[in-house]
Amino acid sequence: MMAGRKRGSVEDIVRKLRRADELAAAGMTQEEVAAELEVSAAPLYNWRR
Repeated sequence: MMAGRKRGSVEDIVRKLRRADELAAAGMTQEEVAAELEVSAAPLYNWRR
């Protein structure tokens, strides 16, 4: 069996996006922000869209 994709709740996504803004303001790159939040860069991009 294949593992399904993990989907976060809306609250989790909003929390991660706010944290991503804080980290980006502190001078971290998108790749560093994604690693800190334990997601890839693609979900961050898609969540903002």
